[in-house]
Amino acid sequence: MTTVVEVPTTPAGVEAEVLRLRAEVRDFLREEQAAGRFTPRCDAWLAGWDESFSRRLAARGWLGMTLPAEYGGHGRSTLERYAVTEELLASGAPVAAHWFADRQIGPSLLRYGTEAQRRRYLPAIVRGECFFGIGMSEPDSGSDLASVRTRGTRTEGGWLVDGTKVWTSGAHHAHAFFVLARTAPLEEGGSRHAGLSQFVVPLDSPGVTIRPIELLTGEHHFNEVVLEGVFVPDDMVLGEIGDGWHQVTSELAFERSGPERFLSTYPLLAALVGALAERTDSDGQRDLGALLARLWTLRQRSLRIAASLAGGVAQEVPAALVKDLGTRFEVEVVEAARLLLDVEPDPGSATTLSRLLAEAVLHAPGFTIRGGTSEILRGLVARGVGVR
Repeated sequence: MTTVVEVPTTPAGVEAEVLRLRAEVRDFLREEQAAGRFTPRCDAWLAGWDESFSRRLAARGWLGMTLPAEYGGHGRSTLERYAVTEELLASGAPVAAHWFADRQIGPSLLRYGTEAQRRRYLPAIVRGECFFGIGMSEPDSGSDLASVRTRGTRTEGGWLVDGTKVWTSGAHHAHAFFVLARTAPLEEGGSRHAGLSQFVVPLDSPGVTIRPIELLTGEHHFNEVVLEGVFVPDDMVLGEIGDGWHQVTSELAFERSGPERFLSTYPLLAALVGALAERTDSDGQRDLGALLARLWTLRQRSLRIAASLAGGVAQEVPAALVKDLGTRFEVEVVEAARLLLDVEPDPGSATTLSRLLAEAVLHAPGFTIRGGTSEILRGLVARGVGVR
């Protein structure tokens, strides 16, 4: 049995309701595992696509937790949602199907969407029946979103969108995605952030082609999405035309600051603690202690950002810092496991440690790329604190 690492679960003064909720989620996850409905894995928020699991969470009120009741949500606190999210990640549960819709699409629709868009999508997201992808990254653009070449051209009744998006997780399963596109030409000497807009694009729209990008293992999570003359009616513009940069950066704060940025390898870390429990060598204990201390620190920072975002406070720079430090931490968990364990990584192994280590090794190259490369994030942080 995998050992659970107990880190501080709530800051001082938190209501007993959050603790009760956390215990309820843990009981549910134990029942799910005992029934054989899922096996814990690393990076499950990307690799663990299970629509039936998402619907079971929805039935318990654990999707759309912070959304208003008028859209099918549950009006619960950000901290309550954080507790549920953290328990799901720590258990390595298969949450990929609903992840993007619940994490950032819902809040963005609530903030920038029209009433019709909210009515169309939010209740379905809460029920675990509507899944979304994210159309930001492009070929040859990396994490430099201001350089996007996807274009939206005005036409009668809407826009024609042409371009290519890459690394679109789950697009082959999802129902729709947000697309960042340039809707006004870049003026010489003007801001590169001007003239960008966002569209809500159903992935079964005419002109959309989805091509798989497979991992070395043959797993298919990522996609290239090509848009050729895709018609987007005016009522599927997200927010205001030309305001895409402001919208997408606020959305990225949700994407970059959550606990998934440092808990993707938590199942491996928990197994590592269990494996080293009987060892007394000081090097192993010191390395493990350093990792757990950093985990605690990252978690406190992530919690504070979540509270600030709930209050409408911009958190782009702190979120970038959590993402950069968190993904570096995750890579170091993998390296510590390789150094401290006498275990060969094997994705097909019946041994939990060997399998978890293999999953973490195979997914680790993407940790410091997805959600913004380390170089881009460090530049953002440097500018935010006034470093020239």
